[in-house]
Amino acid sequence: MEMELTALHWIYVVFIALIIGFMVKRRDTTLICIIGIFLLALVATGSLASSISGIFNSFIFAITELMSTILIISIIVAMSTVLTKSGINDVMIAPFAKFIKNPTLAFWVIGIVMMMISWFFWPSPAVALLGAVLLPVALRAGLPALGVAMAMNLFGHGIALSGDFIIQAAPKLTGDAASIPVGDVIAASIPLVITMGVVTTLSAFILLKRDMKLGRIKADNEGFVQDQTISENLLTLGQKKFFAVFIPIAFLLDVVALSILKLQGGDATALVGGTAVFILLILSLVAHKQQGLEKSTGYLIQGFQFGFKVFGPVIPIAAFFYLGDSGFNQIIGDYLPKTSLGIVNDLGAALAASVPLTKEIAAVTLTGIGAITGLDGSGFSGISLAGSVAKLFGTAIGGGTATLTALGQITAIWVGGGTLIPWALIPAAAICNVSPFELARRNLLPVTIGLAVTTIVAMFLI
Repeated sequence: MEMELTALHWIYVVFIALIIGFMVKRRDTTLICIIGIFLLALVATGSLASSISGIFNSFIFAITELMSTILIISIIVAMSTVLTKSGINDVMIAPFAKFIKNPTLAFWVIGIVMMMISWFFWPSPAVALLGAVLLPVALRAGLPALGVAMAMNLFGHGIALSGDFIIQAAPKLTGDAASIPVGDVIAASIPLVITMGVVTTLSAFILLKRDMKLGRIKADNEGFVQDQTISENLLTLGQKKFFAVFIPIAFLLDVVALSILKLQGGDATALVGGTAVFILLILSLVAHKQQGLEKSTGYLIQGFQFGFKVFGPVIPIAAFFYLGDSGFNQIIGDYLPKTSLGIVNDLGAALAASVPLTKEIAAVTLTGIGAITGLDGSGFSGISLAGSVAKLFGTAIGGGTATLTALGQITAIWVGGGTLIPWALIPAAAICNVSPFELARRNLLPVTIGLAVTTIVAMFLI
């Protein structure tokens, strides 16, 4: 059955194009997003009052969806501030500083460590665990904060999450939709994940080094909020050494607990965040003694100020893109066609139904469907559709279902899981104190090159 596209779908497409165009031109997209939300609500409801209310309601929905990320970033920044003020941070990073001596080592070491941790615990907790410790080391080695964010982002939310070899949430969703075993999806995804990862990270690194050489990106310490905090003589050297050992052990115990209790996603982030709160409170009391109670609150306030400052520009664009998925019904109401699976999924299904079936076209189409469904910023909402379409195409061309399924999964997660959609890559951007929009722009060309090469490789594997 052909998917019914309405005026709402086409309005959404037009504003996607406008938002992408404004991002490329380095212009702010807040006004465009708000107008898009207003027009979608107005066309859907026909009510001016409901349309105006829809703008506010969409902001509430976006903040609610992003709140856990805002909290973890705010708490990690608050904890990191007291680490720096007390001088513990200097003691903690000393061993890494001896090893990471230049920007090249910093980029690849941070990226590979991020990838390995993300395979087991997903990227958001990994960003929180790594950022506070390795970012200052990388900055001192000459790698800009934007380069650190790219490394964590591409290796974590890109390579690790798109393959998802250990936790296997992504291949389970796509495999079920395509009616094939999870093992088949994983096996088919390995060469594609390797291709995508190698091409994208090499492209990103080459472009980063070029722009550093040309002076477009400066290797300084201004990108990190902690480096603006002057160390104070609050602890003895012995106390600093004790906490420099105690804090990594505390987070290492988190890693063990995550593995034993099989925690992932939000649960994993919550455990890391709770641990950071306890560390913040203990350090505040020990370092500031009688003023510890007041100082702990002050550090939390600094963290929350930082978190909401970073997320402020992102909320309007997130609010718009959430309308492409389940957020539409919750924000505006049940105004989509009865057969609709959400605006972005409808657009993906319509694309699949409108192209001829050859293995080359199938590969390009799955890449397109993955990219479109990834625009909602989750990376996971559309991968079931990718699996379903892969099954349809695989049946039609007589094979290649697993490869097509893996291709759709990889594309959706690279686009929507946290490398191109600004609010999805906020964890890495925020912990490095760089603009998520600038990070998205930096990732755009390397990820596009990677997707093109990976799609071509998939054609030969089908």
